[in-house]
Amino acid sequence: MALAKLTIIPLKWEKTQDSKYRAVESEDRANYPEITVLFNPESYAIKKGVSWSGSSQKEYNAPILDFGGGGSRELTLELLFDVSEGVRNSRLQNQNQNNNRLIDSTAIEDVREETNKLVALTRIQRVGGKEQPPPACKVYWGKAPTNSDFPFVGVITNLTQTFTLFKSDGKPIRAKVNITFSEYLNPEDDKRRTDPELTTRIVKRGETLSSIAADVYGNP
Repeated sequence: MALAKLTIIPLKWEKTQDSKYRAVESEDRANYPEITVLFNPESYAIKKGVSWSGSSQKEYNAPILDFGGGGSRELTLELLFDVSEGVRNSRLQNQNQNNNRLIDSTAIEDVREETNKLVALTRIQRVGGKEQPPPACKVYWGKAPTNSDFPFVGVITNLTQTFTLFKSDGKPIRAKVNITFSEYLNPEDDKRRTDPELTTRIVKRGETLSSIAADVYGNP
């Protein structure tokens, strides 16, 4: 069975009572469109930084280190976009709204029609007449169990497009996009989240595995 295509869902920013932002999924697909890649990546990389600091002392062979905290996880993907074989444009505006049937399917002639969907996720948003940061995103790939790498929620911190094949008129039709997401946790999630291998919980009378999972991970 083929692996489902990797999907990126932009999240909506909501302000909390203490004027902080939290990222939530929106049903407004017109302003927060789901992005499904043309081709799954061959691999992905997860990076986790840990901060340590220390000062050299002449009586020791190595500095004494002090723990400075954990850094965000980073997800790095290399995505291939290729429209040289006549990939069809099936976006919503090409569909008949009455019967939801494709009536004006045209071949994509410029791969930037696809890559620009990712570029848009790096730009400041204007919502309700006010500027907001670029959206956080939820990256789905396959049916991953709880506490695995996916879904991964993060903000784009680096995006590089490399165009490798062109039409005679100069339009690019193949590209590689290297994209890095830095993990984003809503304030309430950050307070309760910790490495599952290091987590200890005392089970109370009446608790079940399902109720514990719902309390800790929000997923019974």
